Amino acid sequence: MQIVLREVHDSDLAVFFRQMNDPESARMAAFGPKDPADRDAFDAHWRKIRASADVPRTILADGDVVGSTAVYGEPGEREVTYWVDRAYWGRGIATAALRALLAQVPERPLYARAAADNAGSLRVLEKCGFRRTARARGFAQARGEEIDEVVLVLK
Repeated sequence: MQIVLREVHDSDLAVFFRQMNDPESARMAAFGPKDPADRDAFDAHWRKIRASADVPRTILADGDVVGSTAVYGEPGEREVTYWVDRAYWGRGIATAALRALLAQVPERPLYARAAADNAGSLRVLEKCGFRRTARARGFAQARGEEIDEVVLVLK
């Protein structure tokens, strides 16, 4: 399977919105928007991302839009994020996409956060060189409660 990153196109947003509204995916990711079904808020969020110094990318697998990845935040505190359609989980796509993103964004350190029980995401981050540095608690919108999260860093 060929994994490619490209700039986000307007047509990708409908796909991202559908992906973020998959209940199982949202629960696994845990941290997300207050109301994932609010398309206006979603569009406003993406307008802000695309107009900022953030580095959002669309993930393509054999030419199909399967998710997104990004580096965002203030210099010295920038974080990575990614989202892969649940139908494509377990195929190495998130790892390949994150590696490609890290090659495009050489600045370090970069940080990441994942729900402590999201073993798949933690595995992706560790395969890409991130190391666990702390544990924290945060309110997970998709779960409606505070949960444990792992903070990781790539130096």
